Amino acid sequence: MRVLWATFLIVVADQITKLVVQANMTYGDSIPVIGEFFRFTYTENPGMAFGLTVGSKLFLTLFSVAATILIFVYLRHVRWAPLGYRLALAFVLGGALGNVIDRVFYGVAFGECPPSPEGMSRLFYGCVVDFIHFDIWRGEVFGRYIALFPIGNIADLMIIAGVVLILVTQGTFHEVGQARELALQGAASGTPGSETTASEVPTPSAPVVTTAPSEADMPAEPPSADPPPDPEADKPA
Repeated sequence: MRVLWATFLIVVADQITKLVVQANMTYGDSIPVIGEFFRFTYTENPGMAFGLTVGSKLFLTLFSVAATILIFVYLRHVRWAPLGYRLALAFVLGGALGNVIDRVFYGVAFGECPPSPEGMSRLFYGCVVDFIHFDIWRGEVFGRYIALFPIGNIADLMIIAGVVLILVTQGTFHEVGQARELALQGAASGTPGSETTASEVPTPSAPVVTTAPSEADMPAEPPSADPPPDPEADKPA
């Protein structure tokens, strides 16, 4: 599937940028790019995208691995889908795989992040490297101060882009799916279970040609029961 090239490029770009951030920035560093709105801020995320946390790190890692496998299997299952829909799934797959690599291997390569014990290095206990920082809004809601400043990475952005593209192409996907289903139902009439065998197919009879009977074919007239008249009897005496 050619759309997997998109998945491959997303994973490569995601991992390269994360390694560059780790090599050139210290945890907590923030570099303004577009004022205070867009910055590069190095942080490590033990949870899901943009810092969301659900369950333990091990559970989240195993769940992420299983979800990534399911996305790949589903992508292969819908190889007939429109290009836009398959490309959207490739984006989500690339983003999921990029973050799975962090969770599975970064704990060994760079050490585990809190709340793991200091100095621990284990598979499946790594943290996701985040650095793309959007400071969207800060203010009070119902008397409570709230700051919306999600920090993510290329993998997170590709997951979001993929989900949006899935929503956009959903209608076309269903139309193509319905047309494919109708085509399969039409082809089902030619399956072995519903085929008519050669012995069951009635052969057309040859056309009947009627011709006028010839004289040779006409039956001879039966002899008359009365004797033929005597011509001598009709002469005068």
